[in-house]
Amino acid sequence: MRRLVIGMLVVAIALDVAYWTIWSARRDWIASEHTQAYYDFENAFPLADLWLGVACVLALVTLVRRRPSALLWLIAVGAAGLYLGSMDLLYDLEHGIFGKGGGGAFEAVIVAVTWVFSITVLRFAWTRRTELLAGSG
Repeated sequence: MRRLVIGMLVVAIALDVAYWTIWSARRDWIASEHTQAYYDFENAFPLADLWLGVACVLALVTLVRRRPSALLWLIAVGAAGLYLGSMDLLYDLEHGIFGKGGGGAFEAVIVAVTWVFSITVLRFAWTRRTELLAGSG
């Protein structure tokens, strides 16, 4: 399970960087809507996603190095992911995004992956908190 979480953290970091790179360079590739309100909503996320990315990097480094602080960073990652996933989910439901073709499907995947990732990381961290705090396992 440790290897799975390490892999998930690496993928999360890569996806975060890829998403914001594409959003900045070719927004039309991933935008689910092309309204100013949608752009304003998405443009509110970079700082929060940067925090999630930094937390993922710190969780990855501390987990690989078997540092007790891995528990803190894994919980930070899971909590930040659930918060961001909840923001996305509510906006998408309120604005009917999921029913808007490929862009809506893409948003649904983002929300689902964010929730599965976050819950998996939190469950891993909490059920292994003793060994994580000991720097073992």
